[in-house]
Amino acid sequence: MKKHILFVLLCTITCTLFAQSKVLESLPMKSELLSTDIHYSVYLPDGYAHSERHYPVVYLLNGYTGNETDWIESGGMQHIVDHEIAEGNIQKMIIVMPDGDDRLYMNRTDGTYPYEDMLIKELLPYIKSTYRVREGKRYTGISGLSMGGAGSLKLALKYDKIFGACAAFSSAVFTEEEVTDSEQEGMDGYVAKAMPDMVGKKGKKRLNKSYEAYDVLHLVKTKDPALLKTVKLYFDCGDDDFLTLGNAELHKELTLRKIPHEYRVRDGAHTWPFWRESLPIGLKFISDSFWK
Repeated sequence: MKKHILFVLLCTITCTLFAQSKVLESLPMKSELLSTDIHYSVYLPDGYAHSERHYPVVYLLNGYTGNETDWIESGGMQHIVDHEIAEGNIQKMIIVMPDGDDRLYMNRTDGTYPYEDMLIKELLPYIKSTYRVREGKRYTGISGLSMGGAGSLKLALKYDKIFGACAAFSSAVFTEEEVTDSEQEGMDGYVAKAMPDMVGKKGKKRLNKSYEAYDVLHLVKTKDPALLKTVKLYFDCGDDDFLTLGNAELHKELTLRKIPHEYRVRDGAHTWPFWRESLPIGLKFISDSFWK
């Protein structure tokens, strides 16, 4: 009997010492809508392989010029998430990182590349059928940085029946003045893959229907506040970030419309050190929403 108890104890200690999460990188998913493979990476928490448990899911979006490996290679997400789970700060969760492909997480406005439709109608159902994901808005979060920050905000607020919480970092949200006054080359480069009808436009001509489809501020100003209030929102920005004005404007508009949210300004710029500090804060915000 004592030997049996000792054996069980040793097995428990060994499993604890060697148990670990797993990250699978750059997996393909065939998209019928895009007529190509899209790639995603996925974080599976410790214990996933040896249980039948279903887990909450967070979609973690990359920034402009990035891909599905950015949060792993530059963001250190596996170490951060493992640590936060071990400390009891966040729940165990599945994290999915799709390649944003510089599409601003929206449908190309000429109809040739419906990225947003792919993400909502193909990727999300594919993830649910492939991994043990808990069903329902309450257990579905979204997060991201820069282009992915704006994408996460827009998707969460637009698809309020799908996403229950959003944590956005250094989001690419711009005031109207920034859009109309920005340099031609920089603006054209950013919107080229998603909004071809904006390329070459100057001044107020940039504020067209295409830009409205992307603009988080427009969405906040025009959507029913009762629906906006059903999504828990956190966003932050560094005080030295070039996107600080747009994020402050978003805070202002949400406040004016009485939409509950958490907004933080910290020391920092548009850099990975800032986002590596943001990730555990944002994931805790989303994780806390799973309980409520």
